[in-house]
Amino acid sequence: MKKAAWLAMGLALAAGGCLAPSAPTPLLSRANPYDTENEIVLATDQPGGEAYALLFERVLDVVDDDFEIAFASRYDGRIECKPKIAPGLEQPLKPGSPSLYERTLASFQTYRHRCFVIIQPVDRGYMINVTVLLELEDLPHPTRDVMGGAAFRSDADVDRRFETIDPAVVSHVWIPRGRDVPMEQKILRKIRWRVNE
Repeated sequence: MKKAAWLAMGLALAAGGCLAPSAPTPLLSRANPYDTENEIVLATDQPGGEAYALLFERVLDVVDDDFEIAFASRYDGRIECKPKIAPGLEQPLKPGSPSLYERTLASFQTYRHRCFVIIQPVDRGYMINVTVLLELEDLPHPTRDVMGGAAFRSDADVDRRFETIDPAVVSHVWIPRGRDVPMEQKILRKIRWRVNE
């Protein structure tokens, strides 16, 4: 009887997923901002300078809906955006990730997005690569620590932090969490729709 009970418990654990291999942790994933995983190729009827200028302006207009542009070079085919704090569920009208899971995470923790777009010519068209990186804020202590500060406050009255945000500089305050693929797909769908209108 004991063997049957142990066998039943082992089968229940195996069916419940306890013996399944775990997925890699997203904390260890480092994303290359110029990865070619999420891209589309748009064919143009008349390739040339005018078609590329129109395409670049439409892509810039689509990306400008969600992000503030930090650098845009038509000659290089590159658009880089300033980091933007991700909106949570409490801000449904603010543009951000369409994923309900990502919005829920952003409701309870501070996340930010960084967007990179590359436009390159290919045979009879242009390849558009969109990369949106997701980063989690990691502070040494809470910013609004109210416990134990009633008697003596040792911090300054005004919190003045001047931080230069540069995508090439690694920040120790933001932990990379990988890519936000649903947001990349949303931007690519908007680009395809705007170019084909």
